[in-house]
Amino acid sequence: MEKRIRILNVLLVFGIILVLLVFIPLPYYVTKPGLAEPLRPYVKVEGANKDKGEFMMTTVSMSKANIYSYIGTLINSDYHLYKTDEIMVKGESNEDYQFRQLRYMEESKQAAIINAYKQAGKPYQVTKNGIIIVSIIKGMPAFDALKLGDVITKINKNEVDSAKEFTTILSTAKAGTRFNLQINRNGKTKNVSIKTKPFQNEPNRAGLGVSIVENIKLSTNPKVKINSEEIGGPSAGLMFALEIYDQLERESIAKGHEIAGTGTIDNKGMVGPIGGISQKIVAASKSGAEIFFAPYENGKKDSNYNEAVKSARAHHLKIKVIPINSYHQAIAYLEKLK
Repeated sequence: MEKRIRILNVLLVFGIILVLLVFIPLPYYVTKPGLAEPLRPYVKVEGANKDKGEFMMTTVSMSKANIYSYIGTLINSDYHLYKTDEIMVKGESNEDYQFRQLRYMEESKQAAIINAYKQAGKPYQVTKNGIIIVSIIKGMPAFDALKLGDVITKINKNEVDSAKEFTTILSTAKAGTRFNLQINRNGKTKNVSIKTKPFQNEPNRAGLGVSIVENIKLSTNPKVKINSEEIGGPSAGLMFALEIYDQLERESIAKGHEIAGTGTIDNKGMVGPIGGISQKIVAASKSGAEIFFAPYENGKKDSNYNEAVKSARAHHLKIKVIPINSYHQAIAYLEKLK
């Protein structure tokens, strides 16, 4: 009887340890193939008709690593392991990270709308109003002076509404250069004086330690609404642009096909690389996609396109991978599609 009790106690302790291992976080994140979802439920263009075929966005599932998911990365090639500093900005909380990703998604949606309406010849208007701070590096001058969501409207009394303009001004400044910023925080105007400082990992480059996106407002005719819910990041930009254009046109540009893909997009229609494409193409194939658009990066050896092709071959996927450099290139491919 006593021996049986001892065995039960050992098993109980062992079971408790196994459960506790789930809750012990490791300094890593684990990613795996997420979902490939039709975009039509997320995008609503006023007056659009239902079309045959679908455009799909692809996602990667990411979570904080524990001992079990860590082991999973060693035995499953679809699971990828990343150090925390490869995902998060120094000093960034989970809430800060989510804020940054949602702002990137908002920026990609705006670029998608601009490209689609321009392609369709439909009217749209862009109103610029400064730049928004989406991340701040701990230990840099901005960390104690600025906050996430602050809108910078002026730098040294000069109005600023272009991210490129702002970064160009800072890139030419030496360490210790003082800048006077006018910001809008929660509807109130505030002036902040701040000096540049060398980056820890790049001592020859100085800055404030912020990441920014442009603060713009769009009005379109017909009206369009994109409900991306809590999905973050800029990687669905290309596919949003295609779905919007598909709804603006009378005839389906998908032509009955299931088309997935990924890639950032800027206001000029250039398509940029993203992370996790080897996992995204797996998700796309599982969801029945026939065609997958992948950023070509002008033929770089380690481009997203080459990574996607490699993953498709390794998993024996029956999906056609198409290299894409620009939005117009994607449209041209679709126009020739039977």
